[in-house]
Amino acid sequence: MCRVLGVSRSTYYYQARPKKSEAALEKAVVEEFDKSRRNYGTRKLKVATNEAPIKNELGRQFEQEEARKVLVTDLTYVRVGNKWHYVCFILDLFNREIIGHSAGRHKTAALVKEAMYRIPFSLTKVHLFHTDHGSEFDNQEMDELLDAFDIQRSLSNKGCPYDNAVAESTYKSFKKEFVYPNHFQTLEQLQVELFDYVNWWNHIRLHGTLNYQSPVSFRIANPVQDKSRTG
Repeated sequence: MCRVLGVSRSTYYYQARPKKSEAALEKAVVEEFDKSRRNYGTRKLKVATNEAPIKNELGRQFEQEEARKVLVTDLTYVRVGNKWHYVCFILDLFNREIIGHSAGRHKTAALVKEAMYRIPFSLTKVHLFHTDHGSEFDNQEMDELLDAFDIQRSLSNKGCPYDNAVAESTYKSFKKEFVYPNHFQTLEQLQVELFDYVNWWNHIRLHGTLNYQSPVSFRIANPVQDKSRTG
């Protein structure tokens, strides 16, 4: 059924309410999809079938044992000229590596997707994608992208930044080390210098949580943990 609708099974089944059988849920989804003239995407189908809201599946489990499995992200703002621009980082919780980044004029899903497209490995390896409730993350576009790679979504509890503490801490360091000491006149300047900073963060900067190794050095020193998802 999910193959016909073009959505992943996990999107519907892992959040299903206990009293709702799989068969009943399938029937409800098909009915709502047909009523929408086969136009509804994942988000609208969830609403139409009264699915439970997305939970904080990460549960502050910030220490992960495998690379490329659990990613967290957030956005922050940077002044360019006299206007605010935005930066998005996607972090691998295993080694705090910035595996995707983007910078742009608008705080949108497109900026997040740009960062995801820069991830240098197949997204099929990712199990969980954790964010806050910002509209740039919690939207139809992101639902469809995550569904396409069968990635489970996790959302922080509203108004609780500690649920995304690693991203928050990363941006705190980013502002101290990169944003405050510099002045950017154009988006292009920001993008060039941001690329250099990310390279420094990943390959050179020492991280106390990694026994004072860089993220890349830590990943290379722990190859047994860098496993790919199969199936």
